[in-house]
Amino acid sequence: MNNQSKIEANSMGTIVLLGYMGSGKSTVGRLLSKRLDLPFIDLDEYIENKLGASVPEIFSSKGAVYFRKKEHECLHQLLNSDENLVLSLGGGAPCYHNNMEAIHLATPHTFFLAPSVSELSVRLFEKRKNRPLISHIQSVEEMSEFIGKHIFERIPFYEQAQHTIRKDADHPEIMVDEILAKLS
Repeated sequence: MNNQSKIEANSMGTIVLLGYMGSGKSTVGRLLSKRLDLPFIDLDEYIENKLGASVPEIFSSKGAVYFRKKEHECLHQLLNSDENLVLSLGGGAPCYHNNMEAIHLATPHTFFLAPSVSELSVRLFEKRKNRPLISHIQSVEEMSEFIGKHIFERIPFYEQAQHTIRKDADHPEIMVDEILAKLS
């Protein structure tokens, strides 16, 4: 990227990536931030650093309500920052405390990463041990049913994003190219 493109990227504002867990938000966000020469922040990692505990530890010790409150506070801090960045949200972040309204007030650059339920089911089943919400699931079919129901509940929030990227999360470079095309 030439210096003129970097200047344009730095003046465009914050870019927010949202979607269900396993949709590629962090991977795509890191690649996008490098291409645009903007800092990347994963909201869950930001919360973990601020609170000194992992998201699963926060959920188990303080509960979901406490976590969602802290998530909301941290999101507002990042959105109200003077620094432009690429921000990846946790899967539930858009669904609580009018967070999508705050996001839309802060930036027009919102992207819903939306791979298929079948792709998410296979991907998340392999990694379920690291995700307390789905660690109890015993088969890909059960995972698919769980994800389908969960996404159905969250889709009204996800679809508030300005753009939807319906590519496989296994192709993050293609997703980045599509985002960049929509930004230009």
